[in-house]
Amino acid sequence: MELMMYSVNNLKTMEVIDINLGSKLGFVRDIKFDCDENRIVSLIVPVQAQSWFGKMDMLEIMWDEVYKIGVDVILVKTEAKIHEEV
Repeated sequence: MELMMYSVNNLKTMEVIDINLGSKLGFVRDIKFDCDENRIVSLIVPVQAQSWFGKMDMLEIMWDEVYKIGVDVILVKTEAKIHEEV
């Protein structure tokens, strides 16, 4: 089995799809890292709707909810939580 490696910029170009709902969630905006454990904690994906005051809600998809990373898509099984960007 060949080990696949991706850069952060490469992950940000991949579309995130929830396989439970069969819906497109968007593209990765940011990634949370745990520097003490040297691991990815979650992916941050902006919600499509934007508010009047320029704030954008974000979905936080925990790393253990990532089902598969393909060539150009990230498949997730998520119970994602929406956070408001400050």
